[in-house]
Amino acid sequence: MEVFVTAGPEEAARRAARVVIEAVAESVAAGRAPVVGLATGSSPLGLYKELALAVDRGQVDFSEAYGFALDEYVGLPAGHPESYREVLVAEVCRRVGLAPERLHVPDGSGRNESELAAGAARYEELIRGVGGIDVQILGIGRNGHIGFNEPGSSLTSRTRVKRLSSRTRADNARFFESLDDVPTHCVTQGLGTVLEARRLLLVATGASKAPAVAAAVEGPLTASCPGSVLQFHADALVVVDEAAAAGLRNREYYDESAAGL
Repeated sequence: MEVFVTAGPEEAARRAARVVIEAVAESVAAGRAPVVGLATGSSPLGLYKELALAVDRGQVDFSEAYGFALDEYVGLPAGHPESYREVLVAEVCRRVGLAPERLHVPDGSGRNESELAAGAARYEELIRGVGGIDVQILGIGRNGHIGFNEPGSSLTSRTRVKRLSSRTRADNARFFESLDDVPTHCVTQGLGTVLEARRLLLVATGASKAPAVAAAVEGPLTASCPGSVLQFHADALVVVDEAAAAGLRNREYYDESAAGL
């Protein structure tokens, strides 16, 4: 695992964007359509802005890329502005030129558990069908969740239905009219699914994320902090600003490594 600490969120976004641009270039050089795993929430917004600027400068092209979302709410009607499909169309497709028809999102429209499970299985097949994800963008929740894999999630889990914790629903209530409007369930890539991406890129900024970042990077590998599965991956990069890095004990080593010392 590599850890990069930047002065602020803007620099973190620029550093993370370089990782995605490099991954896309590597895929193109290998003769593959790039496949990018997309996260929602506040953490990757700066990254998506930087990618849009890179597209405008001709540094990267997403027109032939595929996008795969980490998760989707269960029960929101098609076209709901807070569905993750709509969020990603607005924040990614329209900004970086990723074709909406090449954006795949877990199916949260099932009317019962059986239909939702079948949709989750199809999502796994879609990922395999394009040859896997080249770079998976991740945020981390204050309770350590990645995707919507809440604490207690199996470290080998696949795409499936999950109940959202009360803390996660409260954190996401700012996007809805009230807490009662926040869905109680989601369909999310599992931790085992996430680990199959060729490269993982976790972006976190702000003091509120510092405890979760420290637990994920330096704590034990445990289902109590789902983000700790990054320690299992051979090519995981963590990009954080000073505030989010406040709880890291091995900061000197990370800075030396990033500087090539």
